[in-house]
Amino acid sequence: MSLSSTADDSDRRLLGIDFGGTKMAIGIGDAGGQLLISQRLPTLAAKGARQALARALDVAQKLITETGGTLHAAGIASPGVIRDDGIDLAPNVPGWEGLRLAEAVRTHLGVARVRVSNDLNAAALAELHHGALRDADPGLVVGLGTGVAAAITVNGAVVAGRHGAAGEIAYAVTGRDWPASPQPLLEREFSGRALDELAESLGVAGGAAGIGEAALASGRVRDELVSRVEALAQHVTTCCLLLDPQRLVLVGGVARNDLIRRLLTDRLSRALPNPPEIVLSAFAQDAALLGSLTLAATAT
Repeated sequence: MSLSSTADDSDRRLLGIDFGGTKMAIGIGDAGGQLLISQRLPTLAAKGARQALARALDVAQKLITETGGTLHAAGIASPGVIRDDGIDLAPNVPGWEGLRLAEAVRTHLGVARVRVSNDLNAAALAELHHGALRDADPGLVVGLGTGVAAAITVNGAVVAGRHGAAGEIAYAVTGRDWPASPQPLLEREFSGRALDELAESLGVAGGAAGIGEAALASGRVRDELVSRVEALAQHVTTCCLLLDPQRLVLVGGVARNDLIRRLLTDRLSRALPNPPEIVLSAFAQDAALLGSLTLAATAT
């Protein structure tokens, strides 16, 4: 999983950081983007954005020291739409909208080359370079984690959209919520956070994972989960009708639940005249981290 490198690059190091609503992953790669070492830590979202950023950068500095060499560039994957002076559409960590990630990384780590991307677009970049979309065009990546989002790939590139907000299906209108206010409506129905809340309301232990386990048996829990998956499937169906993807890649912790994948695949297969091949990312939860290293490898 590396881009091209030379012997002269042997001491160069790349930094990748994947910021998420629940966890953060920090990795150091060689000059070609090959992951050498990584560490995960909880976001602790309720404590706010700045503590999460500070802890991630401290771990990044530690890992850089451990691997040796010189930090050459950094790639950052973040929820939301990235602007130079802040971040839009990132509601899951209080204060995240006010961060200037590239500036913070440059200041804290003393590295000039920094690229910042939406986290699911970074995951799609990893799938294009190293994963399930290397031989598929167009491609669609659907992220099912703390939130829900999609990313589009066409002709070997990620399509970000006019404002960088392509694929923000968390804001898709659900049920009778029309006209919609600018709130993440679909994400309230289906996401890791929504399933955690559903588990609590039904008295199911284990949050989203517990819901997936309890729903294997018939009954109210299964009925509630099926309803939530069908809300998701309606909007993913529309994405597929618009794009006609060759392959759809599911990423994120919630996507790894077998029942949820089966339910979603069944609904899409029945609804679409030309359903895409649907696969689970081979990167477990590291797609965005690997994508961030790819961003770093191409930073100028």
